[in-house]
Amino acid sequence: MKDLKGRSRYNTSSSGSKRLKLLGVIVLLTCLLIPLTVLLIRKGSDAVAFHPKPLPVSTLPKGNALFPVACSLLPEAQEVAGNLSAATSDGTLLRYSIDPHLQQNMQQYFDKARPPYALFIALEPATGRIISLTASSQDPSWNLEAAYRLFPMASLFKMVTAAAALEQAKITPSSQMSYRGRAVSESPGNWDPHPKRGGLSMDMAEAMAKSVNPVYGKLASDLLGKDALAATCSNFGFNRPLLEGIPLPPSRAEVPESVRGLRLMGSGLDHGLKVSPLHAAAITAAIANNGVMMTPRLVDSTVRDGKETLSDPPRPLAMVVQPDVADGLRRMLLDTVTSGTSRKAFRTHDGRRLLSVMQVAAKTGSITGDDPAGHYSWFTAYAPAEKPQVALLALVINDGRWKIKASNVGEHALTTFFKDQLAQAPALAAVAPEQKIRELRKKKTEKTHRSHIVRKKNGQSSHRGKAA
Repeated sequence: MKDLKGRSRYNTSSSGSKRLKLLGVIVLLTCLLIPLTVLLIRKGSDAVAFHPKPLPVSTLPKGNALFPVACSLLPEAQEVAGNLSAATSDGTLLRYSIDPHLQQNMQQYFDKARPPYALFIALEPATGRIISLTASSQDPSWNLEAAYRLFPMASLFKMVTAAAALEQAKITPSSQMSYRGRAVSESPGNWDPHPKRGGLSMDMAEAMAKSVNPVYGKLASDLLGKDALAATCSNFGFNRPLLEGIPLPPSRAEVPESVRGLRLMGSGLDHGLKVSPLHAAAITAAIANNGVMMTPRLVDSTVRDGKETLSDPPRPLAMVVQPDVADGLRRMLLDTVTSGTSRKAFRTHDGRRLLSVMQVAAKTGSITGDDPAGHYSWFTAYAPAEKPQVALLALVINDGRWKIKASNVGEHALTTFFKDQLAQAPALAAVAPEQKIRELRKKKTEKTHRSHIVRKKNGQSSHRGKAA
């Protein structure tokens, strides 16, 4: 009995000792684990703070695809350190190729003249950099889309007709063409010289300057034909996508087979001839650049998170004509502003000073259209003609009341762009009174002659009516 009691007391004492030891181990482990856990939590917190969540990667398009984005933001651009800049929705800063002085001046010109619809584009022929792009109308959506939209090309197409004939060695700038009818005649069936009485004759350069429809209509039908004209249209970028990534619909120039159709097309009277202002400006710049069309560019660089990325270097888009053809076209375009369809626009003081220091190669176009409805006036040019620094294009659409013509826009743009050269130009001699009198008499004679022709024509019509 005693032994059992002793063992019982021994077992109870031993069990309590084990419990105390276990409790001590637990307390010790707890004391060790708590600091370690706190340390790990702090390390994890430091790690999270040291590695912030990456900023979203810019989704801004590059290359040609950036063009429409930049175009839409251009009205919001501000001048910063001599450059126009605008920010995209993701914070990227676009630095434009635009010349702030020229851009602001052209916008102010449109604001003052207030034509129903107007557009102006200027670019560097050798690089494709657009240095001015502005539009004016009461429709903001038209202003944003005008550079891409298709409009009747009118007599600007005469440059394509001439290029095809020069390429095929059918003409030179001094080649003569016989024809019948007025310069603005729209009746191709009456353009052939009379079998007995003959007709008029004019060289290609003068016919280009005065935009004589019968000459270039007959050139297309009598000397070129469908295949030659179609090949040149393709070289100039018609009837196919021109700039990948830019919402630019293909300019349209479907070449007909009939003589009448070819004459309407060659002279620019075909209303189916459609071109976008951006494409038309690129065509003029290509002629100025010895036949090489450069890819138009609106942005010089982009800046994001303080890092500047330069745009791609100037990139040739196509060889539209050979250098000798481009030179022939240049010679045919020189008289437009001196004795041709733009001569009146360049009779301003600054216009005459400009022509006293450089030659300007230019072409006009005029036609009615319906989208929007009105009279379409085109002017395209490059200068100086020998070493071009700028190529430009203006489109003005007037309704019943005329505001300005595209030639006026072109004259203002050129005299603005070359203001430094004008400042150094010698003073112009005042126009002598007798010269003014001669000019007035000449205008009066021309007006009388036109009235006589109209009266004679009306008399013949009346006579035919009575005879019938």
